[in-house]
Amino acid sequence: MTNSTAKPLGKTKKKRYLWIAIALVAMLLLGKMLFFSVPPKPDYVTAEARLADMEDSVLASGTLEAVRQVSVGAQVSGQLKSLKVQLGDEVEQGQLVAEIDDMTQQNDLRNVQAALATRKAERQAKQATLKQAELAYARQRQMLARDASSREDFEQAEATLNVTRADIVALDAQIAQAEIEVDTARVNLGYTRISSPMSGKVVAIVTKEGQTVNSIQTAPTIIKVAQVDTMTVKAQISEADVTRVRPGQKVYFTILGEPDKRYYGTLRAIEPAPDSIQRDESTSTLTGGGTAASGTSEAVYYNGLFDVPNPDETLRISMTAQVFIVLGEAKQTLIIPSSALGKRGEDGRYTVQVVGTDNEPTKRQIKVGMNNNVNAQVLEGLSAGERVVSAEAAAPAVAQ
Repeated sequence: MTNSTAKPLGKTKKKRYLWIAIALVAMLLLGKMLFFSVPPKPDYVTAEARLADMEDSVLASGTLEAVRQVSVGAQVSGQLKSLKVQLGDEVEQGQLVAEIDDMTQQNDLRNVQAALATRKAERQAKQATLKQAELAYARQRQMLARDASSREDFEQAEATLNVTRADIVALDAQIAQAEIEVDTARVNLGYTRISSPMSGKVVAIVTKEGQTVNSIQTAPTIIKVAQVDTMTVKAQISEADVTRVRPGQKVYFTILGEPDKRYYGTLRAIEPAPDSIQRDESTSTLTGGGTAASGTSEAVYYNGLFDVPNPDETLRISMTAQVFIVLGEAKQTLIIPSSALGKRGEDGRYTVQVVGTDNEPTKRQIKVGMNNNVNAQVLEGLSAGERVVSAEAAAPAVAQ
């Protein structure tokens, strides 16, 4: 009885010890995996050095304007009696485009002409008085010489003669002034007939027939005429890029309606100051150092100007242009991604990691030309077809 009971108990102990041993081994293996495993090698993203066309350019936002545009205004006040053109019409220089009611100007001209005639008549009358004064003076002088008249009568005749001559001089000045007023009135009458100062297209009609214009304070605009066979692009270049651009550089742009078509030109000028310089100086205050400090930190842009032919008038005023100012370009040159460039050395060369046949990266020094932050031009140190590390994928995180 005693021996038969001890045998099952011994088997149970052995089985328990076996399970404990298995659990300890599993825990050891798990600990080794968690705390003593070697992290996997990071994966590399590679790119092949290849031949391609490359361009380094400055991007700017531009606006199209007519190469020449003038506002044709009125220099006299009155009702716009007749408008001779319509929107979109082609006009020639000197062509009559509008007429203002000229009744007021005609009346002004007649008034000053009448005043001039009055001054001339007064001069004629004074001329007769002068003749009479000269005869009286001569007679008194002869009589004084013969002691037939008094010295007082002679002096009176002499004074009358001098006063009459002075009156004639004053009338001559008044006549000259009246003639100027006549000329001015005649010019003002001519201003009622408005002509185009240049050839071009009517791009805006500001004042309609029947409206009354007032030129006392400002010259009101009747129409706007522009030459649109050539357009000027005004590109806003940021202050970070303006130091890299120069007149004479190649430039092209696209418009929203034709994003795949390029219009080419040559940068002809860069305005020396931003548009903000035209703002009222009262918005700026002087600091203690004597420099103007603006209340807001706005981005600063300088206008670059270039012209482009527009024979078919596809380009229109105020269109938005995406402008590219070309700093440099190369055809079929060796390029790699800019992200593959490492640190730049004192000699100007960059470090890159070249992946060999064993798929292991090795460092190499290369000489770089243009770099537009997307691709870099390789001048020395690499050959077409070689692979470089452009990015390194992050290794998987180890659980803690």
